[in-house]
Amino acid sequence: MNQIASLNRRGFLQVSAALGAFTLGIRVPEAGAQGVAPQGAAQGATSPEVNAWVVVKPDDSIIIRIARSEMGQGTLTGLAQLVAEELNADWSKVSTEYPTPGQNLARNRAWGNMSTGGSRGIRESHEVVRKGGAAARMMLVEAAARGWGVPVTECRAANSTITHTPSGRTTTYGKVAEAAARLTPPTDIPLRDPKDWTIAGKPLPRLDTVDKTNGKQVYGADLTLPGMLNAAIRDCPVFGGKVASFDAAKVAGMPGVKKVVPVGETAVAVVADTWWRAKTALDALPITWDNGPNAQVSSASIAEVLKAGLEAPEAAIGNRAGDAKAAIAGAAKRVEATYGYPFQNHATMEPMNATALWTPERCEVWTPTQNGEAALAAASEAAGLPPNKCEVYKIHLGGGFGRRGAVHDWVRQAVDIAKQMPGTPVKLLWSREEDMIHGRYHPITQCKLTGALDAQGNLTGLAMRISGQSIVAGIFPQNIRDGRDPVVFQGLSPGGEEGAFGYAIPNILIDHAMRNPHVPPGFWRGVNLNQNAVYVECFMDELAHAAGKDPLEFRRALLKNSPKHLAVLNAVAERGGWGQPAPEGRARGLAQIMGFGSYVAACAEVSVSPAGDLTIHKITAATDPGHAVNPQQIAAQVEGSFVYGLSAALHGECTVAEGRIEQENFDTYSVMRMAEMPAVEAILMPSGGFWGGVGEPTIAVAAPAVLNAIFAATGKRVRQLPLKHADLRRA
Repeated sequence: MNQIASLNRRGFLQVSAALGAFTLGIRVPEAGAQGVAPQGAAQGATSPEVNAWVVVKPDDSIIIRIARSEMGQGTLTGLAQLVAEELNADWSKVSTEYPTPGQNLARNRAWGNMSTGGSRGIRESHEVVRKGGAAARMMLVEAAARGWGVPVTECRAANSTITHTPSGRTTTYGKVAEAAARLTPPTDIPLRDPKDWTIAGKPLPRLDTVDKTNGKQVYGADLTLPGMLNAAIRDCPVFGGKVASFDAAKVAGMPGVKKVVPVGETAVAVVADTWWRAKTALDALPITWDNGPNAQVSSASIAEVLKAGLEAPEAAIGNRAGDAKAAIAGAAKRVEATYGYPFQNHATMEPMNATALWTPERCEVWTPTQNGEAALAAASEAAGLPPNKCEVYKIHLGGGFGRRGAVHDWVRQAVDIAKQMPGTPVKLLWSREEDMIHGRYHPITQCKLTGALDAQGNLTGLAMRISGQSIVAGIFPQNIRDGRDPVVFQGLSPGGEEGAFGYAIPNILIDHAMRNPHVPPGFWRGVNLNQNAVYVECFMDELAHAAGKDPLEFRRALLKNSPKHLAVLNAVAERGGWGQPAPEGRARGLAQIMGFGSYVAACAEVSVSPAGDLTIHKITAATDPGHAVNPQQIAAQVEGSFVYGLSAALHGECTVAEGRIEQENFDTYSVMRMAEMPAVEAILMPSGGFWGGVGEPTIAVAAPAVLNAIFAATGKRVRQLPLKHADLRRA
């Protein structure tokens, strides 16, 4: 490995910890020609590279390096399309690989930020990866021109072939790649206008689909290494508790058991020749817990703390204009409602896992992670070794949703166990129960909204108090300033690309009373946009009905200065049949919001039986992400967003009793069944000029559109999710 960049261990750990689900863009320098190991350490270096992003082999096959993580969202293919577009590559010859975070550090972060969260994979990488592809193309063309002794301006590249236009001579990328790798990278790198794209912007099949369907794809849970042992772990079920004692002698003689080890102060692991034997011994291991100061906390006690925050005198302000309190005091009609949103689990299909190999000289980790650099920082700290003595090999994720991004507790555990088995690779795999009760949960909040209507039914003022948990305070407390977590206000901010509030209300006050229970929060897919969309969009419906106005027209009047918000709303209203009679027994609801750089809206069509049984028949969804790199994949992401968002709305809830999460498996933490899934019509309407996210924003409009449709069908407002607790029989 090359000499590490000039960054000490403490500095690296601090930087990597800050690179969570929400990060700032980083300009990536061109790297010199060096070898890089493909996914998995044992494969060694490949052919000389043209630049950090592109390797062209003599047989004309092309490897495109992708720094962001693939977890089912299609980032791998989308980023490869952007590189291949500027490279003028033959797409049929393209494959991908991950550079490692250790290589990124050693090469002065040539690949930049490796974090994959906040729907930032493409929107933060597009410029640098496009320039990587364009620079590689320019170098390949220059190498060919030098070989022919002709001006570069007489040569052009297309489909991995370079042609000297006057003479008709041709060569391929593979034949000139080695010469190109020796050239100085260009500094002036023009990019193609998206209207001229031929690879990007097209609905190409994903590059990872075949391996996932034929069983070739290896996930972290599948990984095997020579001489590998397996570990099962049990952590104190109450957050803040620890191990009081355990009796290793009781299981030491069980089949396959190699060792019983403490993991920090809070957990115990059994290491055995197979995972099932480790798990069986762990189940038989006598453990006494010290449940600590949170042993009596319950959902009810947490709810009371949040309720008090709704009336607290102090709160951090996220959006303020005019005088909302005065407007409300002088209103012709005042409307008030309180909503609530529960803890929710990421519930990835693949539980947390990592394989670690530790020696006093080096530590290596194989793991599915949304942020390779943060995983490397966690491994380094747990190993007691500097980052340049550690490495992380990233594996495709069997689900991430934010759980595998900012917090790498399972990596620390795996390294801790491996340190107690020096020289032996150990794979730690959490059980489903361990995964469910030791998550980093979607934050719990309550929200009180008060609106002021004048005599004509116009909204003149809005006060919105959010009381509840801060993800940033729980994960990156150093980023809290004056008690304010900016991420709390996603979709509610007066401006900015992360989520600008589109409604023009002359008097507005949106603030947050931070109340942090002991259950740790995490960046859950859609993050705070999810509950904020429920609060705002359901209350907009309440205001419209109180004003005696159509919910669409009420919103349109308030969005007259926000054309992109309005455009997606109009699109779903038109396509969803708003204003036309719904099929008999059905009703419709609307929602819109802006988040993760994109504008989204939904129209839901539902029916509710006399017994109160809900059927969601259809969702019409519109997304404006600015630019669309792979329209087919965006449509799939929108559909998947509704699976995730509606699962949460219908079923998703984690409750607390005696300090611990009660839901331990999918029998008590339900997800949507196929029979519950509505038809989804995805309207993609990229307006250009900006780069928005795709994987998360549409989730936010799932619940409010359905909740508003339920009101239209039944006359009942549901203000506390999930819907499984609601009585939907007609009012």
